[in-house]
Amino acid sequence: VPGRDGPGAAHRPPAEGDTMEYRQLGNSGLRVSAISLGTMGFGGTGWATPVGRIDVEGARRQVAMARDAGVNLFDTADAYSDGLSEEILGKALGPDRDEVLVATKVRFPMGTGPNDAGLSRHHIMRSVDASLRRLGTDHIDLYQVHEWDGHTPLRETLEALDDLVRAGKVRYVGCSNYAAWHLMKALWTADRHDLTPFVSTQVYYSALTRDIEHEIVPACIDQGIGILVWSPIAGGLLSGKYRRGVEPPAGSRHLTEWSEPPVDDEDRLHDIIDALVEIGDAHGVSAAQVALAYTMSRPGVTSLVIGARTEEQLADNLAAADLTLSDEDVERLETVSATPLPYPFWHHLNAADRLSEADLTLLRRHLDG
Repeated sequence: VPGRDGPGAAHRPPAEGDTMEYRQLGNSGLRVSAISLGTMGFGGTGWATPVGRIDVEGARRQVAMARDAGVNLFDTADAYSDGLSEEILGKALGPDRDEVLVATKVRFPMGTGPNDAGLSRHHIMRSVDASLRRLGTDHIDLYQVHEWDGHTPLRETLEALDDLVRAGKVRYVGCSNYAAWHLMKALWTADRHDLTPFVSTQVYYSALTRDIEHEIVPACIDQGIGILVWSPIAGGLLSGKYRRGVEPPAGSRHLTEWSEPPVDDEDRLHDIIDALVEIGDAHGVSAAQVALAYTMSRPGVTSLVIGARTEEQLADNLAAADLTLSDEDVERLETVSATPLPYPFWHHLNAADRLSEADLTLLRRHLDG
């Protein structure tokens, strides 16, 4: 896929008949598929309700489809369906669990007690053992803190995670939904105290919302942090079913009902969708595949975490691994989805003679223009 550089670049060309690309996860030695399977819809209660109500048999079919496509990373969280997603994923993987990589998360409430949430040592130690039991495994390949916890000292959180790595319960650690300063503070704390550092961050990114390009992407490229992307089709907004002046399918949410991601500019959204649909028509593929291929091609991106309510949706999304967009396609999507540079980045254009590669991931286009 054109346009990729920095951490997450491919280290293995696809074998014959195998179109999945495997990318290094940040500065770690771990290689993960460019598409991962997200399991928020496994169980389908609580948070997961909008993205599916998938039972064990349905999960087994989705896992098999993903593995057949070359997916080797399966992502869940303890809070998805109050632990049921982890349980279903463990059953779906069954005896093949050690043939793949399992990622889960900790941070959100798992009870009503005062210590049943957050990133304290107490909550992390209880949560990891509960996740291991539900997943039916003796280790978690990537254990991610699901959200920032401003009430717990970072050293306490990172020391707990380091202990889990040393105990063999966890092999790598990552974060999710961190601001760039959160990430940098965590990396500094780990380095200062010789603790296991994060190798990845899982963040929202799509053609609709390119916020992470301002600070998170440059920080990740500079520090060697892999980027895992959640909701790369913007929760279905970029699937092509939400067209300007067209009534969406029955049961679909109205645009005003979206909070993740919020729709701030309907005209811009529809312009992006129009471009995705037209590029998809030219390639004979869906708008969703174009949206995925575009985000997959962005600098620093390691893997897109995709989920689907149906097996038909999953098959279509997995096929994005086969799609290579032309330079013209990428340029069109770059243009239609662009947003103004915020300060201080527009001012950095005055200092282009001393910009690093990390700086240029955001600014190169403006300099070239």
